[in-house]
Amino acid sequence: MKKQTFAVIGLGRFGSAMARTLTELGQDVVGIDSDEERVQRHADVIRSAVQLDANDERALRAVGVQDVDVAVISIGENIEASLLAVMLVKDLGVRRIIAKAVTTLHGRILERIGVDRVIFPEREMAIRVAHSLVVPNVLDYIELSRDFSIIEIPAPRDFAGKSLKELALRNRYGLTLIAIKRRPEGGGPEVTNVAPTADDPILIGDVLALLGPNDRLAQIDRLLKLDT
Repeated sequence: MKKQTFAVIGLGRFGSAMARTLTELGQDVVGIDSDEERVQRHADVIRSAVQLDANDERALRAVGVQDVDVAVISIGENIEASLLAVMLVKDLGVRRIIAKAVTTLHGRILERIGVDRVIFPEREMAIRVAHSLVVPNVLDYIELSRDFSIIEIPAPRDFAGKSLKELALRNRYGLTLIAIKRRPEGGGPEVTNVAPTADDPILIGDVLALLGPNDRLAQIDRLLKLDT
């Protein structure tokens, strides 16, 4: 994994979780917030936590925001401050900008001023929870578009010992298996087999990441006869 530098602007719930996770993944993170208490809370967690006004271009330049690979703008509550922060980091030459939005209009404006990716944390979490309520066997859900998504499910018992060639998921169900998560028999960290081959077998306890049309995935429990 290539090491990158990130500026996370706004250390509220979303920003702090982002900064901590990026740090745990071995990335260099500069956390920025105007609230001294928030900054102190993260001083020992991320590489650099700085108290400053994110709408002050000179202050941003002084802490090296212009040199980061990615800027994450997580100022969601104050839409004006969020938009101004995006414009400032763009002017500083940051190559990639991710921003949190709290409303649809906020998100549209962020896209129009050049944000590479707009995130709606509450909406995305609500979608995941809704899918888990409708289909309890779904462990995780990622919406790719209006028509396609990725879900993670525990491998059905009927799949155990069979290869992907034997299961023919794409031909029979219109689904593509893109990864298999498995814990070694003797214990240890989970191993992910990305893009498994046709001869790879499915074992009991595996977690399958499936890509497919949303209408098919909504019927996943019936299609694959998942255990309930």
